[in-house]
Amino acid sequence: MSSDSGESRVMEAAAADGSLVTPGAIRADLARLGIRPGMLLNVHSAMSKLGFVVGGAQTVVEGLIEALEPGGTLMMPTHSAQLSDPAGWQNPPAPEAWWDRIRAEMPPYHPDRTPTRSMGAVPELFRTFPGVLRSAHPQVSHAALGPLAARITAEHPLACFFGDQSPIGKLYALDGWVLLLGVGHGNNTVLHLAEDRAEFPGKTVHPEGAPLLIDGQRRWQTFRPLKVSDDDFPDIGAAFAGTGLQKTGRVCAAPALLMRARDVVDFATDWISANRT
Repeated sequence: MSSDSGESRVMEAAAADGSLVTPGAIRADLARLGIRPGMLLNVHSAMSKLGFVVGGAQTVVEGLIEALEPGGTLMMPTHSAQLSDPAGWQNPPAPEAWWDRIRAEMPPYHPDRTPTRSMGAVPELFRTFPGVLRSAHPQVSHAALGPLAARITAEHPLACFFGDQSPIGKLYALDGWVLLLGVGHGNNTVLHLAEDRAEFPGKTVHPEGAPLLIDGQRRWQTFRPLKVSDDDFPDIGAAFAGTGLQKTGRVCAAPALLMRARDVVDFATDWISANRT
């Protein structure tokens, strides 16, 4: 097996502290954290934090699936921000001379083909697993596997990024759970549902667009979703930690946080209304 320097460092660290990651190790640590068969669980992850993962992302996905069996439903964000209006691109911005051509020729969203962007190896692989369903939103889709997958991924309106009709809204309605695996609340997309519900100065919508297949034809669709920000999510997470409503632990070498979606969303809705300016 060939190896890059980053992988070598991870293996050396894992050999030193014994953090060899297998599906069995993941299942055992998830159970200790409080994850049980039958749960509905939304997962945000950073595989690099786990240690040396034998089998890579496949091991993580299979470990999560097995921890929820029988009867559980696993979901993950599978966002594809590349399918967006080039007028709003940053880091890097697109030259204005390209905008019309990008809008005319960008490949349309397809749940089975469109890759994730900046989501990590675990959700990118998860979306391809047999039986996984993915919501129809071209930018902020979620994928799910299990008895509740069809309900979670159905009817994801263009202008409803993270509102009550989104997969995150359905996670809340179904009293699901959130696992932050190697990441903090800065990556916790369920907090965007709190943004949608809260009232705060400057709350507004913004113009967006994306290519879709409609009746077999590619069309550029425009819509106006809520303008979202995760800048204060770490502050919300720090405040929520004081409630005692989240469980903390480790899954292999990664720090892990487990919480009910309703608990953190209700807390964040009040926090944003009181603190965001």
